[in-house]
Amino acid sequence: QLQLVESGGGLVQAGGSLRLSCAVSGRAASTYHMGWFRQAPGKEREIVARISRSGTTTDYADSVKGRFTISRDNAKNTVYLQMNSLKPEDTAAYYCAAGLYYSGPTDYWGQGTQVTVSS
Repeated sequence: QLQLVESGGGLVQAGGSLRLSCAVSGRAASTYHMGWFRQAPGKEREIVARISRSGTTTDYADSVKGRFTISRDNAKNTVYLQMNSLKPEDTAAYYCAAGLYYSGPTDYWGQGTQVTVSS
């Protein structure tokens, strides 16, 4: 069983930055492709970014390209999401996710961390 614990969320002004972390335990993080999703109130959960097992391949939602960067440190079993130039529309609960297939279903979810961007 894999456990994912997010941290780093909070309240930030528009234009600011935050770095989210996802600590992976139970199995080696390198076993899984990882991703970050978000869900705003009244909206469906959407993918923000994903990263392959080795970290060599990444993808981003159009809405965050050029502002967010996903990375991972498999030695530390941790995945990161660096968020720059934050906008009020980035306000959401952010979830870490793990899956055995890069474009397949998510096998594990974290509990989420709230990001609120004030205008």
